[in-house]
Amino acid sequence: MDSDWTTLLCAAALAFSVMNYVLLDGTDLGVGVLLGLTENSQHRRAMAVTILPIWDANETWLVLGGGGLLALFPLAYAILLPALYLPFILMFLALILRAVALEFRDHSPNEAIKRVVDGGLLCGSLLSGFIQGVILGTLVQGVPHQGTQYSGNGAEWLGPFPLFCGAVLVFGYTWLGACWLYWRTVDELQQRSARQANVLAVITVVLLLALVTWTTTLHGQYAQRLTDVRVWGPAITLLIAFMVVFKCGFRSRFSAVPLFAALGVFVLAFALMLIALFPLIVPPDLTLQAATSSPKSQMFMLIGFAVLIPVTLIYNTYGFKVFSGKVRVSEPS
Repeated sequence: MDSDWTTLLCAAALAFSVMNYVLLDGTDLGVGVLLGLTENSQHRRAMAVTILPIWDANETWLVLGGGGLLALFPLAYAILLPALYLPFILMFLALILRAVALEFRDHSPNEAIKRVVDGGLLCGSLLSGFIQGVILGTLVQGVPHQGTQYSGNGAEWLGPFPLFCGAVLVFGYTWLGACWLYWRTVDELQQRSARQANVLAVITVVLLLALVTWTTTLHGQYAQRLTDVRVWGPAITLLIAFMVVFKCGFRSRFSAVPLFAALGVFVLAFALMLIALFPLIVPPDLTLQAATSSPKSQMFMLIGFAVLIPVTLIYNTYGFKVFSGKVRVSEPS
């Protein structure tokens, strides 16, 4: 196989893993944020039940993405890791806090302790989503390097653009979480989730449009790609279509429609990011071809991805099927 096509397949496998993590675990993180902000204890219990069986499987995609970057594009990994040591550590600690809070909230001896645990879930979910946005923002902004060596001061992720990306992703994740709860719950909690989803949809779309506009000012390549009518024309058309489907979904008997429309907006935003970056993997100048591993390593990893991606998708799908259906709010004992 031609080396360029092999590299593109490697990049596609890596991008697919990252996108699936954002879509699946991002929804769980959004539920965690909303759960932590909810006063009603029965509502909080129902919200937790909707994600308890599937949240850990969703994080498999993060492992595939991180391991894939190291094995497929080691030069990019060598530049990004020292630039983002602290954000990565904070993200993993926040994910651990989220996991502990989710798994042990039902073992809390009383409601006061459980409320503290749910506060930990809120903090873990907020920080995880925010740091993930910061990491993506730092990548798009560009990481200073000389050859294959990171040459920055370690504070690039504290710039206004990465921090803004973090805020956008938090609102986006919370929007996905509200749509998920509208799908999986009933009665008062479902109606509340619908109201939250509609408000968060407006905020997220406005912030995304501002983010795309800001992105065009960072590098000439971004401006050239994102202002091309062949890019922004279809993008705006798809965005409008997704939002129309989102609004109409609340009048449909299929309560999953708003969630899938919101996921479509996320996929569109992710695609725009890839269009702006290609063929770069670490802006401003490290390309996919320059950062790639040896052909043997690429083929070995592609075979692994060819096995792991379908297995993980099947596992995710089976988990959703087994634990599908509405979660009802239990009566207080």
